[in-house]
Amino acid sequence: MRPVFKWIAAGVALAFAGLQLTNPERANPPVAPGHDLMATNAPPAEVAALLHHACYDCHSSETKWPWYSHVAPVSWFVAGHVKDGREHLDFSGWPRDDSTQARKKLNHIADQVEEGDMPLPSYTWIHAEARLTSAQREQIVKWARQEADRLKPLPAETNSH
Repeated sequence: MRPVFKWIAAGVALAFAGLQLTNPERANPPVAPGHDLMATNAPPAEVAALLHHACYDCHSSETKWPWYSHVAPVSWFVAGHVKDGREHLDFSGWPRDDSTQARKKLNHIADQVEEGDMPLPSYTWIHAEARLTSAQREQIVKWARQEADRLKPLPAETNSH
């Protein structure tokens, strides 16, 4: 091997090792008792399992951080997706005392799953258990829409505000 290639290889290895010092935080914040979706608006067991497999890694404080989430630059991508996911929808911070917010979130879940926008293809590519069949998508959408309808205020409640 030529000396130039050895120096290039050593430089690349050193740069890769240096990147490992820049890994983002991968934390799962504590979940306040009674604030997770499963504690407040628990879906049927089969839907709960689907949500855990397809959604909870990015949309809750129960993220399972795989080995590759500890290797830069992939760690930046994974941590960024989880951060964004939690900001858009966090099952661990479910609005248990705000039926209007819960209803909006449930309708958003239904829309995203129905359109095929969630779970992200970049996630299902690696996580086969998160790939939803048409029937599973329908099951989640049906549950979310029914739960949103159940949380609608009664006509008398809307007039009193």
